[in-house]
Parts: sequence; C-alpha cells; structure tokens
Amino acid sequence: MTELLEGRTAIVTGAGSGVGRATAVLFAREGSRVVCADIDLQHAKETVRIIESDGGVAVAVGSDVSREDEVVGMVDAAVEQFGRLDIVVNNVGIPTPRLGALLEDHTLDDFNRLVAVNLGGVFLGCKHAVLQFKKQGGGGTIVNTGSVAGLVAWGGSVYGATKGGVLQLTRALAVEGAPHQIRVNAVCPAAMPLTGFMSAGGMDASLDAHPDLTDRMAAQHPLGRFITAEDCAEAILYLASDHARNVTGVSLPIDGGYVAR
Repeated sequence: MTELLEGRTAIVTGAGSGVGRATAVLFAREGSRVVCADIDLQHAKETVRIIESDGGVAVAVGSDVSREDEVVGMVDAAVEQFGRLDIVVNNVGIPTPRLGALLEDHTLDDFNRLVAVNLGGVFLGCKHAVLQFKKQGGGGTIVNTGSVAGLVAWGGSVYGATKGGVLQLTRALAVEGAPHQIRVNAVCPAAMPLTGFMSAGGMDASLDAHPDLTDRMAAQHPLGRFITAEDCAEAILYLASDHARNVTGVSLPIDGGYVAR
C-alpha cells in the first residue's frame, strides 16, 4: 500500500508531546520526513528517537513559535535537511494559566502570552510556510490546531478568543492560498484528558488524583469517548494528504459530537 505522505517533508510544532508527537510519529510512518519542532529540544529529540526506532526519518529543532526568528529557523532547517517543505502543522497551543479563570481573572500578561503563542505562533508558522511554498512552487499544505473553544463557548473566554482567531486565519488564508495550490485547514479537538494540556493549566489531571477523570471527560461527548492525541493525528494526516486534495478552509471538530448538540 502506498504511504500517504511518501517523499514529503513536514514540520510539526509542539512535536515533543501530545498531539504533536502523535502526529509526527504517524507522518513518519506514512513516509514523510519530519522536522520535530518544540520549545523543549530534549522532548523533540525523544520524538525523533521514537521515529527512528520505527525506521522513519526525522530531525529535532528547538523553536519558540512566538519568536519569528525561531520560526524562520525551523523552516530553514527543513529545507537545508530535506531540500523542500511540503506540510506545516501549526500545533503549539497553551491553556489559560489557571483553568476555569473568568475573563476578569486574566492579567494583561496572561492575555498577551495566550495571544502570542496560540494565535501569533500560528500566524508566524503560516506566514513562513506560505513564503517557502511560493518560493519553491508546487503548492503546499498547512494544518492548524484549533479547538472546539474556537467554535463554541468552551474552555475559557480568552483562550477561546485565540482559537477563534486561529480558525478565522485558517479560512482567510485558505482563500488567499488557493490560487497557489496551498491548502489550509484546522482540527478542533474537544476534551483530551491524557495529553498534559490540563496539567499545563494548573490542574492536577493525574488519574491518581482523579480516577474518574477520563469517564467524566468522555461523558461530555455524545459518542461517549474522550479525545486522544491519536484521534487528532489521524485527522491531521487526512487533511495533510492527497485524500483531502479538494478540501481547504475547513475547521474539523474532533469532539465526539460535542458541537453538534
């Protein structure tokens, strides 16, 4: 069977854990050469080790997606290592520093950090992907990680606003990129209790502390299952592949039916 991404080069940001790692590993299994970018270089190197142990090809790059020079650096690394760039997955996102915080509980620093990473990082990743795609010709594919919080009121007001921005950027860039055969889509995950995202928001999300956590998260979704990193990776693979060659500007919920209610 033909590998879906055979011969292509992809950048996956946030590749050191969670959805990013699952996506990078899956892309490599489907034939892609993968630049694993993460603010924690050691975590990115561990993802590379996993890929290489499975026979794949990958390199690790340390990158803070809120810094333009570091985003330029990861694009340059892809081209220098593999000759071209075909796919960029802008996956990095951070939660509000205190899960459950109301809008008025956010400081200006909280707001600026959420915007810089969640929206600014996607902007920079898209910008430099498009510049490279146009420079080399032949189109390209971008997949952004949004959230159901960008579709409905879920997960906090400021966080949701950044994800709403990601989805609007995705739609607008899809129209801009279409004449150049550049496709741009997004995935919108719902509750993912096992990716570490909740812990990053200050919640003790361990199964020891909350043995019923996965059951409670699953109960939020009509299908009755919580969302896994692998669920998102499979959707990202579809959108990045030629199976979705006529799909652009889409915000695909990975939510077990949550936003359909």
